[in-house]
Amino acid sequence: MTVLDTRTLNRATLARQLLLDRADVPVLDAVAHLGGLQAQEPQEPFVGLWSRLRAFDPAVLSDLLVRRSVVRTHLMRRTVHLVTADDALAWRARHDTMLRQRVLGNYRRELDGTDLDELAAAGRAVMADDEPRSMTELARALAERWPTPGPRALGEMLIAALVPVAQLPPRGLWRTRAGVRNVMLSSWLGREIDPPSPDGADPVGKALVRRYLAAFGPAASADLRAWCGLAGLPAAVAAIRGELVTFRDERGRELLDLPDAPRPDPDTPAPVRFLPAFDNAILGYHDRSRIIDDAHRGLSVAGARVVLVDGRVGATWSVKAGTVIVTPLRRFSRADRTTVAEQGRELASFLSDNDSHRIQIAAYPC
Repeated sequence: MTVLDTRTLNRATLARQLLLDRADVPVLDAVAHLGGLQAQEPQEPFVGLWSRLRAFDPAVLSDLLVRRSVVRTHLMRRTVHLVTADDALAWRARHDTMLRQRVLGNYRRELDGTDLDELAAAGRAVMADDEPRSMTELARALAERWPTPGPRALGEMLIAALVPVAQLPPRGLWRTRAGVRNVMLSSWLGREIDPPSPDGADPVGKALVRRYLAAFGPAASADLRAWCGLAGLPAAVAAIRGELVTFRDERGRELLDLPDAPRPDPDTPAPVRFLPAFDNAILGYHDRSRIIDDAHRGLSVAGARVVLVDGRVGATWSVKAGTVIVTPLRRFSRADRTTVAEQGRELASFLSDNDSHRIQIAAYPC
């Protein structure tokens, strides 16, 4: 079986994630291809798409949210994702069990003895009037009936798991600060959520495997599970295994892939790219060594924004007073420093509507 080294896997990831060459595709198509963008920080998807798309206009993404073509909702890994309306409706039921289990992982003691199906029905009944509500408001509406769990546990279970909801604009619009207001997902999108397959065939699981590999492959089953949070996909993988090709990585893990997906030459040059907090190019894997050193792995889960240099995480970045500040994680060559500065100036311009082109690269400690 062919062994793919770390650099080969890195270039494949960059190509699938639209980070090797900026893509000239519509914003909606990019969101679909990527399987959504993690979006608990509302402004971060704009940077993620700016780094991936040629001539990205943030107003287009805002318009897609307003027109309900994309939606902010709890989905993969119980985190808020920005996904297409079609994917939200197709995937939501397949994630139900995982969402419940993940909330229970945090609030099992508080919710002990609570009939979750009964709680779900009550939550849906409250939300049926299509009045936007915060998590706290929904929990308060049911607190008298379920006083024991407390408002936080009750609200988390309702909003993140039991009641499929969409977070309404203006939250998530470009340069807009707004609190979370939720309505029923089916009401907001004007379509019912696709029901689970009655015959156990799991077409959604199979589609998730294919979609994941298209955007993240070659990858192991553990990587797929890390991306979506679903433990029950081995059967889906087995069902489509005949469609796939297999490799091994340098650690001996079996990697799955679509036969015709891009796997560029490992010597393909990789441009500098600025990634937002919680970008799935990093978080979408269990083994993230293809893109980030183990010593820096904690940065991605802590919400640090990172800079890819030669395809790997080489720095963090932040913005202060209109200046993009880059903090290297290793020593830059002169050429790297130049390209980081060029991309940093472009990012500063994007974030400031061309009011600033300031970039500051901190010295790497000796």
